[in-house]
Amino acid sequence: MHLLAFAESIQLFPDGTIFIHIGIILLMIWVLNRTFYKPINRIIEAREKNKGGHSSEAEKILSDVGQKESRYTSELLDARTKGYELIEKEQKKAIAAREQKLAEAKTETAGMFDNGKAELEKEAAEARAAIDTDAEKIADQIAANILKG
Repeated sequence: MHLLAFAESIQLFPDGTIFIHIGIILLMIWVLNRTFYKPINRIIEAREKNKGGHSSEAEKILSDVGQKESRYTSELLDARTKGYELIEKEQKKAIAAREQKLAEAKTETAGMFDNGKAELEKEAAEARAAIDTDAEKIADQIAANILKG
């Protein structure tokens, strides 16, 4: 039942007290600026002046470091790219040289095969000729033996 009593005092639409609340908030901001924020801002400015601008010097150094780091990164990337291109170029040269050697070896092998085949055919022809002459001699001997006997 106590909750219902508080529920009746809740207002969904603002009334005239909102202006009082806004006024109190603005008064509080003015008082805080006078008593708290202005002295803190003066202290911060005084510290910056007493440093002699060293913080801006540190910021400059940090920006230089950032620039140098980005330049280093880009140069490193360029060097890697050139290295990879050089490796790829050398691999292509090696592949081309290998292909050329293979073609030369195939040509040489084909020439040797053709020479061997021609030599073999020549020897086969000589062997046939020798066999034919030997066959004729043997046939003559057989015929002579048959006629003698």
